[in-house]
Amino acid sequence: MTLLDTIRHPRDLHTLSIDQLTQLAGEIRQRVLQVVGSNGGHLASNLGVAEITIALHYCFDFERDHLLFDVGHQCYPHKLLTGRHDRFETLRKAGGLSGFPNPDESPFDVFKVGHAGTAIASAVGLAEADRMLNRDARTVALVGDASIVNGLSFEGLNQAGLLNRQMLVVLNDNNWGIAPSQGALAEYLAKFRTSSLYEEVKQRAQKVLPRVPLLGKSFFDALDHLKEGIKATVSPNQIFEQLGFIYVGPVDGHDLPHLIQLLGHLAEVQHPVLLHIHTKKGQGADFATAEPARFHSPRPFEVQAGKVTIQESNGRPWTRAFGDALIAAAEKDDRIVALTAGMPDGTGLDKFAARFPERYRDVGIAESAAVDIAAGMARGGLRPVVAIYSTFLQRAFDQVFQEVVLQGLPVVFCMDRAGLVGGDGAVHHGALDIAYLRGLPNMTLIAPADGSEMDESLRFALNHDGPVAIRYPRDIVPAPLGRPEPFEMGRARVLHSGSDAALLAYGSTVAAAVEAARTLGAEGLSVGVINARFAKPLDTAMLGKLLAGERPVFTVEDHSLAGGFGSAVLEAAAAMHWPTHRITCLGIPAEKFVAQGSRVAQLAECGIDAASIADAVRQQVRQQVRQANDTSDKGDKDGIGRGADNRSDNGAECGADKGTEDSKRQREPMTARPHKSSAKR
Repeated sequence: MTLLDTIRHPRDLHTLSIDQLTQLAGEIRQRVLQVVGSNGGHLASNLGVAEITIALHYCFDFERDHLLFDVGHQCYPHKLLTGRHDRFETLRKAGGLSGFPNPDESPFDVFKVGHAGTAIASAVGLAEADRMLNRDARTVALVGDASIVNGLSFEGLNQAGLLNRQMLVVLNDNNWGIAPSQGALAEYLAKFRTSSLYEEVKQRAQKVLPRVPLLGKSFFDALDHLKEGIKATVSPNQIFEQLGFIYVGPVDGHDLPHLIQLLGHLAEVQHPVLLHIHTKKGQGADFATAEPARFHSPRPFEVQAGKVTIQESNGRPWTRAFGDALIAAAEKDDRIVALTAGMPDGTGLDKFAARFPERYRDVGIAESAAVDIAAGMARGGLRPVVAIYSTFLQRAFDQVFQEVVLQGLPVVFCMDRAGLVGGDGAVHHGALDIAYLRGLPNMTLIAPADGSEMDESLRFALNHDGPVAIRYPRDIVPAPLGRPEPFEMGRARVLHSGSDAALLAYGSTVAAAVEAARTLGAEGLSVGVINARFAKPLDTAMLGKLLAGERPVFTVEDHSLAGGFGSAVLEAAAAMHWPTHRITCLGIPAEKFVAQGSRVAQLAECGIDAASIADAVRQQVRQQVRQANDTSDKGDKDGIGRGADNRSDNGAECGADKGTEDSKRQREPMTARPHKSSAKR
């Protein structure tokens, strides 16, 4: 039995000696390596926070106190210490543990969180609630992976400095976010950390802190002693002191005895304190410390004889397809520049950065700043491409509206991880981008269906004199779905025709729609497939043709059904007074957060994989046949046979097309009324 096996609750930490706690940190790292190696997930960050997590749980009671994580992906050691060790193998799997804090799993988790910058401001709110409700609870925000540079972090610091009570912010400074930390603050911290004062501070603090009384003197006296002991580290314009914090550090974040000693004192300080610790991302695994970015969130991997093999994807990822397409475009147009918010690898811009270092900018975890910088570049005559995950672009919505769309600037937003993302779960699904961008005037929304369309969609976007957003999933690019064709504004593309039903699919769901149509074709059903290409503007001419017949029409999207592509189709049909009752929208349920699991399973759960799409068409066609038979039977009973004049009192043809005469004349074979023989199949 390991020491970790004995920890069922954080209070069990007090049964261990300091040496055993140090051993426990090593066991936590081994457990994280084992499970992430099997399941994939966030590795390097969690290896770096083993000691600080143990020390925090040792010095605080987080059943009463509050521990808030910034970003959220540094919570694996926390989960292991709070009763989830036995279930840790289920990490990121369907029905298992989330890869982020989740109050549904444990009372030790305060918020479901996966975005950066949130912890400090949320902690201020909790501290204020405790004060107003007279609760004796302490609040800690653990901030790391460069999220301190996020604008919301600064806003939180600004508010926290005004608190007249305990609040501890632990700044875990590992000089990395997902990529190396960016910006002036990161450079400031790096200079501070790497100066000769670092070891001097540690030695001074170790000498002074044992003499600081916990009780019996005012906390002002205690703080004076603390500040005197670390005076050498405090520059006259030290930024955190100016914001109202007592600044302590930098401290070795892997020196567990010192962390416990230090936190034991800081826990009692009735004033906002910022503890600056320095950790090594990937600590305990040489391969992770050597390549922190590569092992930030790797796929499953194996370590044999010191060699690490990461499980490769069976195909070309959309991310790589985008990166290659952008480099090809930039080779021909020196106005093209690329921006990312702390994720060059995750967005596929790492190769672009190497090829065009002067035309690339990583702003760190600051999506709003990335969009505004891009707006300035566009106003200055450049063609900026902003590559940000769909879930993170949500954070910059106001800047997209105010600085880009309102100005009519040609900024291209490339939204990776659009749709369901697999193991990262609800905090990272890109299920809202169509909804929050579709209402912006003159915004163009497009989505490629295969590799050639990635090239064509980017080419179209870079040549359009206005804002364009391109969405694509965390998945493998499908096999070619047809010959390459240029994108034309607001024009869909017919992949093949069909008389029994039509699938109007957007982006990554086109391949599944094609597969579903093939399956149904083998069963005798003729199903057309249209690659929509545009969610805005829609191809209303194509839509009119689809709705001119009697067959059911299905919209398919990897996006929330609320405000998404299907909603746009319904709105357009209603505005044109076309029939909407035959339109069925398939997508992510609007009132459900889809939990972690494989992307394949999530697509099936939401009914947008090929099998589910085919089943939806079968059910609708069968229902249509039953309704037709019921109407026929009723007509026979009323003396109105199939050959009779089947008209209503007002002269309108019952069940006939409701489109215009022009749309009737423009019908193609793919929009013909289903014939009986095929409808009965």
